[in-house]
Amino acid sequence: MKLITFDDGRVGRLELEERLVIPLEVGSTREYFERDGRVSEGGERLALDDVTLRAPIVPKKFFHTSGNFREHEDESKNVDWSHPMHKGIVFFQNVDAIVGPDEPVIHPEHLTSELDYELEIAIVIGKPGKFFGVDDAPDHIAGYVVFNDITARDIQRREMESGVFSFCKAIDTFCPVGPYIVTADEIPDPHNLDMELRVNGVVRQKSNTNRMSVSMPHLVAYHSPQGYSAGDLITTGTVQGVAGFSGDPDMYLKPGDVVEAEVERLGVLRSPIVSWEQGHGTPVPQKVDW
Repeated sequence: MKLITFDDGRVGRLELEERLVIPLEVGSTREYFERDGRVSEGGERLALDDVTLRAPIVPKKFFHTSGNFREHEDESKNVDWSHPMHKGIVFFQNVDAIVGPDEPVIHPEHLTSELDYELEIAIVIGKPGKFFGVDDAPDHIAGYVVFNDITARDIQRREMESGVFSFCKAIDTFCPVGPYIVTADEIPDPHNLDMELRVNGVVRQKSNTNRMSVSMPHLVAYHSPQGYSAGDLITTGTVQGVAGFSGDPDMYLKPGDVVEAEVERLGVLRSPIVSWEQGHGTPVPQKVDW
């Protein structure tokens, strides 16, 4: 099943080939997972072209994973940061920063000149739990969704001086998620999915989930001591090809760019990059520094 949130927050399942939306009688996709999918369909059948897709889910908790793709960990060595990036870094995302498909990512020019992209998958937790092992983890995985981990690299570089980072990824609109959640029963092998990110049609990142150092069940089990609620998200980490490790400053995102983050069987998440003034209709505010 492909689960969507659309228009003013309605929930539905998507029949992609027929381009039909079947509304579900539930308040949110998070509630859908809390109810273990036991919801009724409404009587409507809506054309996909007549609805506006929103972020498919806003979780209670959003866990980040860093350094899980060996290739990305290797390319991080191209920059002289004060602390190395390695697998096992865990931090929380700001859920208020979530935007959906085709919603703009606003470039806060007063905060960063190094706006970057990171193609990832977010695992959707369907069953609450804590302190469980790898063998039990698949029972807690309900689905998958494309995630683009927008990052201000210049801010991240300063944060890394203390060995942690969070602010650089949690700024308003820096968390595109979508276009829909694909339930786990439709993805028999999540560890063999092609991944590709394009900026203005040019491929920047290209890989496959088989290059992860740590499997998805292992990630889910690793995070479980923090406690799961139904509908929580966990990211897999990104693949090689980010602007910040390329040595080419022209690869950073700028207003007017369009980013397409695609994962096989999970769809394409499209994000236009806009200026602060275009996004907010006001001049760029004064930067407040520490």
